[in-house]
Amino acid sequence: MFEPIRRATLFALYQLSVLAGICLLPVALVARRAGVPFPMHRVVASLATSYEKTKDAQP
Repeated sequence: MFEPIRRATLFALYQLSVLAGICLLPVALVARRAGVPFPMHRVVASLATSYEKTKDAQP
């Protein structure tokens, strides 16, 4: 019952994290020049993995 809601929520969070990554690209480039890591890729990758697991679990 809750699986479609969970799948939709994870999809929305994944899309928002990709949008945030695109919007924060200038910040990430400046941070890289300053030598500070900007781990946005970890957020996107973990949400993508979670979404793929729920997508594969469809009946």
